[in-house]
Amino acid sequence: MKRSRFSEEQIIAMLKEQEAGVATADVCRKHGVSSATWSWSSPGSVDG
Repeated sequence: MKRSRFSEEQIIAMLKEQEAGVATADVCRKHGVSSATWSWSSPGSVDG
């Protein structure tokens, strides 16, 4: 399994920013994450 570029704490902080109403594109840009990666890995983005 590939090692994450971000720590668990950083990922949680990014998710909290997005949940607080910051636009996803802005969160991605701020932290250097592609929007494709974000939508693939974000909770709730997968049907089921």
